[in-house]
Amino acid sequence: MVKLSKGKTDRLNKLSDKNGIIGALAIDQRGSLQKMIAAAKGGEVEASSIEQFKVLVSRELTPYASSILLDPEYGWQAAEQRDKNAGLLVAYEKTGYDASEPGRLPDLLPSWSVKRLKEKGADAVKLLLYYDVDEDDEINDQKHAFVERVGLECVAEDVPFFLEIVSYDANMDDVKSADYAKVKPHKVIDAMKEFTKPRYNVDVLKVEVPVNMNFVEGFAEGEIIYTKEEAQRYFKEQSDASTLPFIFLSAGVSAELFQKTLKFAADSGSEFNGVLCGRATWKNGVKPFAKEGEKAATEWLQTTGRKNIDDLNKVLKETAKPWWSRYSGELAFN
Repeated sequence: MVKLSKGKTDRLNKLSDKNGIIGALAIDQRGSLQKMIAAAKGGEVEASSIEQFKVLVSRELTPYASSILLDPEYGWQAAEQRDKNAGLLVAYEKTGYDASEPGRLPDLLPSWSVKRLKEKGADAVKLLLYYDVDEDDEINDQKHAFVERVGLECVAEDVPFFLEIVSYDANMDDVKSADYAKVKPHKVIDAMKEFTKPRYNVDVLKVEVPVNMNFVEGFAEGEIIYTKEEAQRYFKEQSDASTLPFIFLSAGVSAELFQKTLKFAADSGSEFNGVLCGRATWKNGVKPFAKEGEKAATEWLQTTGRKNIDDLNKVLKETAKPWWSRYSGELAFN
């Protein structure tokens, strides 16, 4: 049986609701959020604007979320403004990757450590890893060692380790293409198998759904790559691939499609344990913020933003399983 320390157990409970479901809000975007605000504004964006938008999202939406994911570069003000009952996850990685080098290798923020993030109030640490299970062994071996080091930091500080895996194919440019959709189930599922291994000390996997829903029968508007039955098998295979709690990321799809996907996952037998949902909840609030300011953004968050998260919570209540259900028997404390 997997052993989980009392410290990690207590912190995971803080990040989930009373039923053990992780309904977390994600706004650790940095460069991409800056680009979104700049595009909506039609001009340069100051760091203070990024910080302020995060504050608004945190203040207005964390009363309805079990926790929030933020970053150490622009997110501390937002962390302070969150609802007192919402847990705090903090990203540990630098944003993006060096596209001039092969492998999309990860890097950590140089002035931070798990110890420092914990001292600042983090209940858990999140690491984003771009991973192609079929890439050169030399590249993937570096990534494996990298995750091992972060996992050991989290063990030392008794802090839950959330690993976010974003799949890709080193030989394809477009992960939204039909060609990538054909290999995506293998990429996502086999990555989960790898990082479930005890050597990494991962506590929760944050993952993509195993198919591109835009190519699933009944969801696709054009080409169909997976029949409904095939897609359901992939969701079940993904759930069975790991013994760890796992949560879905929204990957920028609409709120409506994300909610439909969660229902499809549950109907397929997927025993997922919640979500870390970002853009599907708040992305359409960027435009009123950039064009009209704080008041307009606050109004959007209090209405449409809240509806997005309320609707998502209703779906989670019907579909997700408590995180502790992934452990056999009762939790054993170290």
